[in-house]
Amino acid sequence: MPSRPLTALVLAALAAFVLGACGSEGDAPTAPAKPAAGLSSEGGKLIGGGTGAFKSQLRELKGTPVVVNQWASWCGPCKFEFPFLRALAEKYDGRVAFLGVNSQDSRGPAEDFLRKNPVPYPSYFDPAVKIARVFDGGLAWPTTAFYDARGKLVETHAGAYASEDKLDEAIKENALPG
Repeated sequence: MPSRPLTALVLAALAAFVLGACGSEGDAPTAPAKPAAGLSSEGGKLIGGGTGAFKSQLRELKGTPVVVNQWASWCGPCKFEFPFLRALAEKYDGRVAFLGVNSQDSRGPAEDFLRKNPVPYPSYFDPAVKIARVFDGGLAWPTTAFYDARGKLVETHAGAYASEDKLDEAIKENALPG
């Protein structure tokens, strides 16, 4: 039978391991939060860090409206909508920040999808749909969320936009000041 000090040490090590894993999503490296101008350096990358990193990124972007798109490589409507997001991220470069959230997907197919469909902003890897829940996503693919410049969640839209013009209208209505 192990001694009490040894048992306490093993339990402490186990607790440290479990607590150290809290907040991480998958095995993706954690990217530091970047201001809107710095997001393009992470463009097309699948990054990790879980809800903590995502929320930190939103805080870092305060002062800039943010469009967040939840997508998956297996999602047909996501594939349809992706070119609209790329075009509008380029159109609003410097005025609106864009972030992707790859939810309920596998790393390999998601990275392949991003190679074939490059966007000028990063996507957070969210296999357990925890990040998507931050903006009331995770119920439909795709889902697009809009944050105003104060960092307030203004609107969450479930489903794909039918056209680039419709998504552009939603950005103007929900993210940009009147």
